[in-house]
Amino acid sequence: MGTPPDSSPSLPRPVTPVGRDGLAAFLAHPERAVIGLDFDGTLADIVDDPEQARAHPGAVAAIAALAPRVASVAVITGRPAGVAVRYGGFAGVPGLEHLVVLGHYGAERWDAVTGTVQAAPEHPGVAAVRAELPGFLDRVGAWRGTWIEEKGRAVAVHTRRADDPQAAFDALHAPLADLATRHGLVLEPGRMVLELRPPGVDKGVALTEYVREVGAEVVVYAGDDLGDLPAFAAVEKLRSDGVPGLLVCSGSDEVAEVAQRADLQVPGPPGVVALLSTLTTAMP
Repeated sequence: MGTPPDSSPSLPRPVTPVGRDGLAAFLAHPERAVIGLDFDGTLADIVDDPEQARAHPGAVAAIAALAPRVASVAVITGRPAGVAVRYGGFAGVPGLEHLVVLGHYGAERWDAVTGTVQAAPEHPGVAAVRAELPGFLDRVGAWRGTWIEEKGRAVAVHTRRADDPQAAFDALHAPLADLATRHGLVLEPGRMVLELRPPGVDKGVALTEYVREVGAEVVVYAGDDLGDLPAFAAVEKLRSDGVPGLLVCSGSDEVAEVAQRADLQVPGPPGVVALLSTLTTAMP
């Protein structure tokens, strides 16, 4: 496939040939495409208090303009689906009928058409860790400023408010990995956060299963953090199987691995919103 037509000068040019092919395939047949979007750091800025995170002011309008012209838009997040819907402002918006939110890495699903959440049973290890974690952090001498986020089907320990966030993150990584293993969970590191969650679920699994469900022939995914790397790997696997794809990094100096794997890098949530808008206007 060739590169996108020059009639859209504002359309960013991917740095890789496979990314350029993925973008060209999307523009040729957007109705066959799934667009996957992370929430925190991609649609919403990273903030010290995750409960204060909200989608970029232009995100809903950009998605509402794009969604009717593609097979589906899927917001894939580690947050509970209902929380992402609320913080994103996605409920009851005209044009979002093709939107789904896959929460807890796909263990929960909210469909805009029905406005309901479907969920799998909770892993018993999450309840055990939830009860044990406060005392555990005291015993291991958790750094001042760390705090626990209750995520329903997962539990996370944040270090962004610590005096030395990176040192606190490094000091807690191994003890929390041991705790997760003991309860049959996995440890997912992120941007100054360590999440304990059930095994066998990640953004790559969620994205792959959804692409297959929809029967999409093109996939675009945008993310910013280590938790998005499985989704990047899923797109790479789909490309090897003949499904064109485009990988977008919502720019961050904190997670170089994502930028290195991406076909295209944009400056955070404002850049993601601008890209979504540009894709809409670039369609034939």
